[in-house]
Amino acid sequence: MLEKIDLKKKLSKEEYKRVAPDLEIRLGQLQRKIKEHGIPVIIVFEGWGAAGKGTLINKFLLPLDPRGIQVLPTLAPNEEQTLRPFLWRFWIHTPERGRIHIFDRSWYRRVLKERVDDGVDSDDLRNEFDDIRAFERKLTADGTVIVKFFLHISQKEQQKRFRKLEKNPALAWRVNETDWKENEQYEDYVRAVDEMIERTDTGHARWTIVEATDERFATIKIFQGFIHAMEDKLAEIEPQQEAGRADAAGESARSAPVVEGLNASILDKVDLSGEMLDEEYRERKKKCQSRLRELEHELYIRRIPLMIVYEGWDAAGKGGNIRRLVQTLDPRGYEVVPISAPNDIEKAHHYLWRFWIRIPKAGHVTIFDRSWYGRVMVERIEGFCSRVEWRRAYREINEMEGHLTNFGAILIKFWLQIDRDEQIRRFRERENIPHKRWKITSEDWRNREKWDDYRAAVDEMLYRTSTTYAPWTVVESNCKRFARIKAMQTVIERVEQRLEG
Repeated sequence: MLEKIDLKKKLSKEEYKRVAPDLEIRLGQLQRKIKEHGIPVIIVFEGWGAAGKGTLINKFLLPLDPRGIQVLPTLAPNEEQTLRPFLWRFWIHTPERGRIHIFDRSWYRRVLKERVDDGVDSDDLRNEFDDIRAFERKLTADGTVIVKFFLHISQKEQQKRFRKLEKNPALAWRVNETDWKENEQYEDYVRAVDEMIERTDTGHARWTIVEATDERFATIKIFQGFIHAMEDKLAEIEPQQEAGRADAAGESARSAPVVEGLNASILDKVDLSGEMLDEEYRERKKKCQSRLRELEHELYIRRIPLMIVYEGWDAAGKGGNIRRLVQTLDPRGYEVVPISAPNDIEKAHHYLWRFWIRIPKAGHVTIFDRSWYGRVMVERIEGFCSRVEWRRAYREINEMEGHLTNFGAILIKFWLQIDRDEQIRRFRERENIPHKRWKITSEDWRNREKWDDYRAAVDEMLYRTSTTYAPWTVVESNCKRFARIKAMQTVIERVEQRLEG
């Protein structure tokens, strides 16, 4: 692909002065539209060393309001970043709605520089291309515009620019052995770039190859590439927003009413009769907690991250279950993350962003008290997202969990199941015991009225997101003691299985 690019293209100074001012005005207008419509924008600059990324990014920034933009240079991952999945450091820097983030190099470093220099395994490479496509698809499906530029120069042009930089005492520091090594491996990089573009040039995140031999030509091509991408987005944004409002007003995206016998429920098959006497519970709890403490240390030594997700009915006992699970763990090695309704900052990002920023580093444990599954439960039932959005979320969640487990994380997911009679008993107990009243709210009673809607949503969630790499475990929780032991034993078994594997 790259060998077919004409790198002799140039633009005269006169022609540049004729077209640039109008394009710069249009850039400023588009930035205001981006803010007005709350569109998050990501611009990726990849390319050869000395291709002029810094200069061209600066040219792009000059007509814009710097308060709405952030430039993020991507260097080799530091120790903190290597302890998490490789996309983590990009997820946490995705832009809020209405802002522009420019990545000077990006997640593509993984399939370019690291691939050529470190010889990434072909299976790993395939997974990483899959992860990148899924990452970009999630963002664009949520409304983000992704514009990707690859700045292309010839091997000889790169050599010429390196020598020119080295002759300037003020700029010589910009050229090092790694840069010259890239030049020596130019053909290897060409093959890597060709495959990168072939595998990641999609309808929602296209690549533009910029002939960067001539700075004026490259500048105008970048201006026009961004303008075209934003104008395409604006052409569709108004109809989409109207359709979204109509969907929210016309239907809440709830499940259809359950007709008895027609929609068989996975949850109806759960046997909730399991019980455990107090004496047996105390004995087994002590053994489980002792083993969990040992395993926490092993996970730290082996640098394996552990993530545990708790979902379940209101009053199913998630809090008490989590307390027993962590009771003997070293508090420096784990974090419990309670998830409630998103705040204004979280709403300004992709719905998965607030979970990515809490992903544990390797060797640590994070427990989510409710999680990203709110997208396909409460947000679905209450109409906080459209039907298209919650249906799309099943794939997005599976892809995210696949990326986490490919990195090496252990992901354990619990659904705590109780029946309606047990729930009402616990609600009334909370109302009657003064120190427990804070646990019961009007929202709990309101959610109970939608039991059938939630049951249908939970059934679909379990069906669509229980995978070989992140299966759901349904915990029978009518008896709290039984539930706590089952959860602890499940964690022990999954961690031991991984350590022995």
